[in-house]
Amino acid sequence: MPLQTFKYAACGGANSVLGLLNYWLGYNFIFDKRIFDFGFMAFKPHMAALFYSSTITFLIGFILNKYIVFTGSYLRGRIQLFRYFLSFSINLVINYLMLKMLVEYFHWKPVISQVATILFVICISYLTQKHFTFRIHKKPGETDFTELH
Repeated sequence: MPLQTFKYAACGGANSVLGLLNYWLGYNFIFDKRIFDFGFMAFKPHMAALFYSSTITFLIGFILNKYIVFTGSYLRGRIQLFRYFLSFSINLVINYLMLKMLVEYFHWKPVISQVATILFVICISYLTQKHFTFRIHKKPGETDFTELH
């Protein structure tokens, strides 16, 4: 396994566990399995917990990816942050739609549904982080031998 993939798995796994823990805490205790009225909009408890946990994992995920996983990126930090926000937002929409489908239509338990969506989103996230957010510019003719192993 390439070192970068291992680092992504370790950092992403830790951030995912943190996110899942915050999701569980949010769903069971903060929102107490009840609809959360935000004033201008009301959220079902599983969706409120998703947005709560996502706000925490966004910043932590960016820091881990920038300073541990994708350290060779040539892009400026603000560009990386903007791109990370874009890919994070797309992943959040995917997570939202899958969670809505699994909980509201298939009647799965919310925490089990979140685990299933996390596993799916991790795969998409790795590809977008590697090839978009923290892209490494290769010189013409240069090959990355780490991808061959």
